[in-house]
Amino acid sequence: MGEANVTQQEGTVSFHVGPGFYRRTSQVGRDLAILAARLEKADRGRLRVLDSMAGCGVRSLRYWLEGGADWVLANEGNPEMNGILQQNLGPMLAAQAGEIQHRDANRVFFQCYDRRDYYDLVDVDSFGSPVPFLNTSLWAVRLGGLVYLTSTDGRTATGHEREQSLRVYGAYGRSHPSGHEQGLRLLIGSTQQQAATKGLGVTPLFSLYAHSVYRVMFRLVNGQQLTEANYGFLAYCHDCGEYETVTWRQLGRISPCRRDGQSRVLSGPMWLGSLHDSQYLQRMQTLAQQQGWPKRVKLLQTMIAEADLPPYFYRLGEIGRRSGRDMLPREQLLARLRGRGYRSSASHITPQAVKTEADLATCVAMARE
Repeated sequence: MGEANVTQQEGTVSFHVGPGFYRRTSQVGRDLAILAARLEKADRGRLRVLDSMAGCGVRSLRYWLEGGADWVLANEGNPEMNGILQQNLGPMLAAQAGEIQHRDANRVFFQCYDRRDYYDLVDVDSFGSPVPFLNTSLWAVRLGGLVYLTSTDGRTATGHEREQSLRVYGAYGRSHPSGHEQGLRLLIGSTQQQAATKGLGVTPLFSLYAHSVYRVMFRLVNGQQLTEANYGFLAYCHDCGEYETVTWRQLGRISPCRRDGQSRVLSGPMWLGSLHDSQYLQRMQTLAQQQGWPKRVKLLQTMIAEADLPPYFYRLGEIGRRSGRDMLPREQLLARLRGRGYRSSASHITPQAVKTEADLATCVAMARE
């Protein structure tokens, strides 16, 4: 929480927090959004942004100054934020490049649909679960446009509140070592399912977990994208530590773990497809290099490498414990896995893990070498 008279700096913008809430650690998600906004502006020649939960206005300001937005609707449901928004967004308002509203986000989405006033990028920076806005936010974005969703409900996403997971996502999330990736996949799967009810689909351009916040940038596309292959279940054995994807048709034939005969926990349904669009991330990476953002370049490189690997990861500590030896450095383990022909990568979610086509037993065997 910042003081009203303390000037904050993020990217190239200066602003005040006022009575609002500001998390500096969430800048990584805003930086990636700016890169995506710039790509959309370059591709379309114009960019209209709806910041549906503007807070103190830092995102709106950055979309305008750094993202190249031609128009920004900064909506903040709390009218007590009007003063600080007027102050922070004064230059944008003076340039007649946006406006401030104080309405419930869902009402704004419906108004956009009713007026056929669709936006190129809709940012939904909600607190807790974004599920109340999954369907309605799609009403405000043009076909081919972007929707950026946020979740801060980590306990539900990681399987610590299973009944709440059922109520929120229509899915049963269980606790396992890849719980934070599960959080991203539950969010993607739920959004994909909501788009499918409209005969549409969404493509995840990038999926980010950082500092207890989940963010996914989607592109709304024509034609349903949800299939039995990319929307299913994840089985995990707490005894041997192995994962396996399970399709809908296999639900009635789930057997105990074939390695040790123990029962397995099942999470889902969730998105099992790619976490990111690699080609889109490569374009973002080029922009980040031009921008002089080395940390974002490194992050995007990891995300590119992990994009289409299996929907889980193995923690280095678990590999070390099962190998009975000191934990092998991540890069050394990755080199061994790749040398044996297994596609493998670091995980952007945690530096203490690897994503790989190899099973855990193979990782343990290589750690013992």
